[in-house]
Amino acid sequence: MAHARLIGAGHFVPTRIISNERIARAVPGWTAERIAEKTGILERRFLWDFDNETGVSIPPPEDERLYPINNSDMCEVAVRGALEMSEVSASSIDALVMVTCTPDELNFSHDAMELHRRLGMRRDAYAMVIDDGCGGTPYVLDLVKKMLESGALRTVVVVASAFTSPLVNRRTYTAEDSKGLSGFLSMYVFGDGAGAVVLRGDEGSDGRLISSMAMNSHEELVFRRGGGALKHMHQGRASDADLAFIVNGPLVARSYPRLMSECVARVLDGAGLAPNDIARFYFHQPNKRVMDLFISELQLERERVAMNVERYGNTSAAGMLVLLSEDLNEGRVSFGRGEPVVLAAVGANVHGGGQVVVL
Repeated sequence: MAHARLIGAGHFVPTRIISNERIARAVPGWTAERIAEKTGILERRFLWDFDNETGVSIPPPEDERLYPINNSDMCEVAVRGALEMSEVSASSIDALVMVTCTPDELNFSHDAMELHRRLGMRRDAYAMVIDDGCGGTPYVLDLVKKMLESGALRTVVVVASAFTSPLVNRRTYTAEDSKGLSGFLSMYVFGDGAGAVVLRGDEGSDGRLISSMAMNSHEELVFRRGGGALKHMHQGRASDADLAFIVNGPLVARSYPRLMSECVARVLDGAGLAPNDIARFYFHQPNKRVMDLFISELQLERERVAMNVERYGNTSAAGMLVLLSEDLNEGRVSFGRGEPVVLAAVGANVHGGGQVVVL
């Protein structure tokens, strides 16, 4: 039987640094000091800039071709990096699955199809967008693992992204919804980025996924009410607040440790390993305060938990893959060492999952 193996990773994170002071001025709600105190996030990376006075994002000039400047661009950089590391050609890809809730265009798997075109993939290779957030990446990886082990596919690219910067809009993200929740927290915690991995089904050993799981729960940690057939603005059924991604901060703080503990316990049990056997943990990072608490509750050594949320912000579905790619590029972990690492995430409404990968 073919083994599912992770054979390469790539990522992209913008160079534009947005401080707490800037984002708090553009989208009032908390002070810069309170953002740092409550979230532990000191800055985030945005692809697009925004106007400090109006609190509205600034689209790139239409008469200039800047790169990367949108979600498809970020994902392309990440995918090309993963293909280069894995020494796989685009013509070898049997399927490309994009996990995002912030595509350039909403319908018809637009962004995945754009990558299919740019990469020159085969016409019979699948290309699709999975509308998902923070927990969507390991959820999809579990599905891909089963496909590879069945022999139906041989090489699959999974790319995940967060494209927050075009959403900056003071009116939308400071309006309260019917429950009194505001979207300003989303502007404070989320940042832009993309991460990608190449997986292959064969008899090799490096990068083997020896344990994997996916799960569903039904707690709305993040929601966006607007859009869809029943919530168009012209129907009078959606408000400004309904167009915002709204994080239920207190519910995230309560639910994340419980749901993540379940994911980690189940995936480790499936591998017959204990936390002390793991060389490196790659978790979804809601914010640094939640992460610090979770790491303490699991009694993990902090140096074994990869983290960049205080500098990049919460990059949603991309976060774990960005961390893994950074570590592989920096030599913090490496294929061929036989080190087990864990990927795990939960989020949004709720998808979750995890994998143990023996590098």
